[in-house]
Amino acid sequence: RATGRGNRIQAGAYLFKEPAGTANVAWRLAYGETGVTPERVTFTEGMASFDMARALARAMPGFDAATFEALAAPHEGYLFPDTYQILPGTPPAAIVKRLTDTYDAKTAALAPDFAASGHSRQDVIIVASLVEREAATPADRRIVAGIIWHRLAIPMRLQIDAPFGYLHQEDSYVPTSADTESDSPYNTYRHDGLPPGPIANPGLDAIEAALHPTDTDYLYYVTGSDGAMHYAKTFEEHKANVAKYL
Repeated sequence: RATGRGNRIQAGAYLFKEPAGTANVAWRLAYGETGVTPERVTFTEGMASFDMARALARAMPGFDAATFEALAAPHEGYLFPDTYQILPGTPPAAIVKRLTDTYDAKTAALAPDFAASGHSRQDVIIVASLVEREAATPADRRIVAGIIWHRLAIPMRLQIDAPFGYLHQEDSYVPTSADTESDSPYNTYRHDGLPPGPIANPGLDAIEAALHPTDTDYLYYVTGSDGAMHYAKTFEEHKANVAKYL
C-alpha cells in the first residue's frame, strides 16, 4: 500500500536468492521484479500440441505438460508456432492463451483472404496443417495445396499419410496396412474429405499456400529419396515416379 500499487501486485513465480526484508519483497511484488529468467522456447512450424508439450517440458523441468496438452489439443491448428520467452511457473492455460492470441495477431491481415477463399477458416487451417507436414518449400506447398483442394472438389479421397503420424504422435510415422484399413476419421485412405481437425499448427507460409494454391492438373505427388517433390496427373504416372524416385 505504501508504494501505491497494493492493488497491482504482479502474479507469478519469484526467486529470492537470499533472505529479503519486507520492504524489498513488497517492492518486487508491486513492480513484478521476479528475479526469474524467462526460458526461450521455440515451437517450429508443423508441431502438434503434444510436440509443444514436450518442448515445454524439456525447457522447464517440472512443467505440467499433461495439463498443457489437454488444454491445447482443442486449439490444434491455432497455436501459432514461433519463439517465445516464457517464465518458469507460467500456468499452462496462460501459455495456451498466448499461443492462440499470437495466432489471432499474426493472421489478422489475412481475414480478407479467408473470406475470399470460398472455404471455412477451419477447412483452410486443416489443409494448411496437411501442407505443412507434406511439403517443405513455398512452391511445393502451393502445389500440394492445389492438389488437396482439387481432390476434394472432384471428389477423390486424399490418401495422405501425415494424419497417421498425428494419431500415433510420431513425426516420421510410416502407416501400416492396419492403419490404412482402420476406421479412424483421420484415415483419408478410407474416408472422404478432410480429417476432422488440423493435424499440426501451420506457419504463415502454409496458411497462405492453402489460401492461394497453385492451380495445376496434378492429382498425385511423392517426395523422392532425393528430397524433391515429384508430381503426376495420372495414377500410372504416379506409379512411375514412385518406382523411379523411391
